[in-house]
Amino acid sequence: MDNLTDRAEKKKVVAVVGGGLIVSQGIPMHARMIHSLNGVQSPIPYGKKGQYILSVDRANLNKELLTEAERYANTKLNFEYKLQDWSVETGLMTFIKPDGSKQEIEADLIVGCDGAFSAVRKQFLRQSRFNYSQTYIPHGYMELTMPPINGEYAMKPNYLHIWPRNTFMMIALPNMDKTFTCTLFMPFEEFQKITKGDEVIGFFQKYFPDAIPLIGVDALKRDYFRLPAQAMVSIKCSPYHIGNKCVLMGDAAHAVVPFYGQGMNAGFEDCMVFDEVMEKFNEDFGAVLPEYTRLRVPDDHAIADLAMYNYVEMRAHVNSKWFLFRKRVDNILHFLMPQKIIPLYTMVTFTRTRYHEAVARWHWQDKVINRGLFFGAAGAILGGSYLLIKNPPDINKLCITIEKVWNKLTPFGTS
Repeated sequence: MDNLTDRAEKKKVVAVVGGGLIVSQGIPMHARMIHSLNGVQSPIPYGKKGQYILSVDRANLNKELLTEAERYANTKLNFEYKLQDWSVETGLMTFIKPDGSKQEIEADLIVGCDGAFSAVRKQFLRQSRFNYSQTYIPHGYMELTMPPINGEYAMKPNYLHIWPRNTFMMIALPNMDKTFTCTLFMPFEEFQKITKGDEVIGFFQKYFPDAIPLIGVDALKRDYFRLPAQAMVSIKCSPYHIGNKCVLMGDAAHAVVPFYGQGMNAGFEDCMVFDEVMEKFNEDFGAVLPEYTRLRVPDDHAIADLAMYNYVEMRAHVNSKWFLFRKRVDNILHFLMPQKIIPLYTMVTFTRTRYHEAVARWHWQDKVINRGLFFGAAGAILGGSYLLIKNPPDINKLCITIEKVWNKLTPFGTS
């Protein structure tokens, strides 16, 4: 499952794949639903009333994208063709066909959208001054399924459910078939400690007790060992183009970990920005490609960093009273000054603010608000101290009050 947010909708990216069709097959999620160890559930809204993200089935999205592509007479779809090599100078590409034979195709422009382990990007690695980095985080993920109960969702469907446990977490996203896809994110060494079905149940009883009856004991024992935990990689590179022959988009340019729900939207945004730049420079690839790199690299690097940060927020910060307090402060200030103070998640998800600009503004806002809270608290303490000094309390009355409190508490201390 992926999150398709209002950000993509505002950018009219969804219109490319039939707009309302995709949205109508998504499930609105208005808030995070935090599951504490004792079973208490607490919502944390994503934004103001009416703002939500969508849980969208990736397989269906891919199907609709392919269906839309087929509508164009000048589009030909080839499956199971493996790119062997391509030429920077001529744009000549060599493919291995399903039957093992080779086919060469010459292109005016190669658009590499072939994922995190892009074959197109391999040619970039041979070029001078191409920056590339990949980082595997020490946590893996495993998917489990929560079935319907009596034909209905086992939990409230319009939420992204989170079980934050500081160093790891589990989330659950609703599906159209009334199931939830549960994903357990955890350090690999923790996954490896669990080797038997009874150990799985013991682990869930300790950390996710309310999820056991919803997923099912037998299903947990079976599905936990169905596939090993999968790795997650974050990839950054620059530039996104070579000359006027090739450009990278999507995960091939900027694979991100899934914790901000923006990976798919960032890929859609690549397409939209590229289209805008094409129009601006009259489809002159020599001008379009460098400008596309200039615009997208800082934004894609920013969302990669935000995705890393949001994992810590989801699994740990949401347990913090200070974090929840700051959320409320941010929301109140946004309500009072909607143009001046905008929460980070709102900027990233519900506006067209560029990712790197959202990060810069977030840091500035955070500094200003924290200083305001500090000086406000300091002022309250100094003001209270001044009033106590100017109007000192009657010590005798204070002693009587303390004595009364003590007398009331004393019986609770005896047995």
